[in-house]
Amino acid sequence: MGEGYLLENQQPEAGERFTALAQLLDPVTCRHFDRLGVAEGWRCWEIGAGGATIPNWLARRVGPGGEVIATDIDTGWLDSADPGAEVRRHDVGAEPPPVAELDLVHARLVLTHVPAREAALRAMVSALRPGGWLLLEEADPQLQPLICPDEYGPEQRLANRLRQGFRSLMAHRQADLGYGRTLPRLLRAEGLAEVGADGFFPITDPACVVLERATVEQVADRLIAAGLATREEIDEHLANLAAGRLPDLATSPLISAWGRRP
Repeated sequence: MGEGYLLENQQPEAGERFTALAQLLDPVTCRHFDRLGVAEGWRCWEIGAGGATIPNWLARRVGPGGEVIATDIDTGWLDSADPGAEVRRHDVGAEPPPVAELDLVHARLVLTHVPAREAALRAMVSALRPGGWLLLEEADPQLQPLICPDEYGPEQRLANRLRQGFRSLMAHRQADLGYGRTLPRLLRAEGLAEVGADGFFPITDPACVVLERATVEQVADRLIAAGLATREEIDEHLANLAAGRLPDLATSPLISAWGRRP
C-alpha cells in the first residue's frame, strides 16, 4: 500500500481517533443495521473493526445464538471486544474470507485504503449466504474536501491547507479519495439486489475537533517530511483547536451503500 497505511493502529493517537469516529459514525452505522433487520441468530463479519464498539453492538444484537467475527490487520484496539465477538487478525485485501454463509458483512472506512479493493469486494460478496446483506461505508473527500467549509479567516485557511496535505499523503498511498460515490454502482456490478445508499456529513460536532487533533498529531511528521507543512504551522493549528477557534469543523461525507445477495 505505497509506504503503508497512513494512520497506523500502533500509534497512540489511534485510540483517540477510534473513539471520535465511534461517536460520529456509530449512530449512522447502527441505523443501517436496524434498516437491514440485523436480529438474533445472525452470522456477521465486521471487517477492519479498529475499535470494539461495532463488534460489541452486533454481539449484543445477534445474541448467543448468532456469530460475530471481527477482523483487522492490527487487532490491538479490540481488547475490549465482547466475549460474543470473535477477534481475528485478517487482511481483507490479501486473504480469503475467514467465514462463509453470512447474514451480514460490514466494512467502514476500509476499502478506500486497500489497493486490491476490487478483489476484497468480491471476497466480501462471496462470504454472504443467499439473502445476506453487504453494507459498505466509505468517506468521499473529493465530494467535500474542506475541514472548514466556512473558510472565513486565517485559522480556517490554515486548517484547509493542512487537510489538503493530508489528502495528498493518502493519495500517495493509493487511497481512492472518490471511492465512496462509486459504491452503489459497484454493488450492482457484483450482482447484488435491492441496492441503496445515503450520505452523512457532520458539521460542528465536538467529536470532529477531537478527530482532527488526533489525525494531525498522527501524521504531523509525514506532513513535514513531505514538505506539505512546517512544524510551526502544525503547532499553530493544534493551538487553534485547543483554544476553540475552530468550532465548525466537518468531516468528509460518509457514503453508506447496501445490497442483498440474490
